[in-house]
Amino acid sequence: MTDPLRVVVVDDQALVRAGFRMILSADGIEVVAEATNGSEAVDAVRRHHPDVVLMDIRMPVMDGLTATRHILTGAGEAPRVIMLTTFDLDQYVYAALTAGASGFLLKDVTPEQLVGAVRLVRTGDALLAPAITRRLVQRFAQHDTEPAPPHRDLAALTPRELEVLELLAHGLSNAELAARLHLSEATVKTHVARILAKLGLRDRVQAVVVAYRTGLVAP
Repeated sequence: MTDPLRVVVVDDQALVRAGFRMILSADGIEVVAEATNGSEAVDAVRRHHPDVVLMDIRMPVMDGLTATRHILTGAGEAPRVIMLTTFDLDQYVYAALTAGASGFLLKDVTPEQLVGAVRLVRTGDALLAPAITRRLVQRFAQHDTEPAPPHRDLAALTPRELEVLELLAHGLSNAELAARLHLSEATVKTHVARILAKLGLRDRVQAVVVAYRTGLVAP
């Protein structure tokens, strides 16, 4: 039996926190702490070691972006961070992705989508479809001052892995990659995993960001 999924909910609105807690708890997901700002979030993560953090972007004292950087650069195994926003293409979302967040959710998400998202990122996958990430990158990468995700040189990748990364950055799913390259989906997943490992990246979202920031794919 797997351990229960542990979550920290971070939002300066009490009703949002209460609603998310109710939805997650009803599905057997344990909300181990709530926080009203980024500083409290960093402290809650250090104390409770959650699997996933639901992080609002705009908060007093410390915003969600700064808190995400603190959490993901801290010692020990970091949780997955899902950013919460009221805007589909908020510029802060792109900055959050470069900081290592695993995706984002709109605050009017349905209960089913919220639960599904939390369970998805716990497995190590990214919440955003590559096409959505590509839209964010294209809109903000050329005007962004945030540092790119730390990564090793693309020279570490084989020609096939470079091909997979390029197609990934263009928004192809694993199934579409498999069809395009005449491979099985299992083989595609192996290629993606090796790309992430070689470049020292957390997930597919960061892989797409790196593909644009290194010039492998042009915005």
